[in-house]
Amino acid sequence: MGKRDDLIAKYADDLKSKCGMTPDMALLTKVTIGCGPSIYNADASTVAGSDKSELETVKDNFLVKKLGLADGPALMEAIDSVIETYGRSERNKYRAVVYYMLVKHFGKESVFA
Repeated sequence: MGKRDDLIAKYADDLKSKCGMTPDMALLTKVTIGCGPSIYNADASTVAGSDKSELETVKDNFLVKKLGLADGPALMEAIDSVIETYGRSERNKYRAVVYYMLVKHFGKESVFA
């Protein structure tokens, strides 16, 4: 197993143990690959759930640009809901896990098909 496979296994474990969901491994793998090299960078691989500017970046760059969603209050509500599910006190909120949950939330699996 390569480093990416190890990370995907770690993300799947987070989804199971911290978020209470059974991950679709094919989708999780595609979302992780979609994150690009950021998954190997300690700072870029996580989302700071309390940093408003970072959450805006997730909204603009992922939800609007990548998933093609129209900007509106529902996007920030979805991000808040995902952060809540992950656990606000959880120190490491992995970007790939947050993105995966957002894809599931909006039913946008087709983007990664």
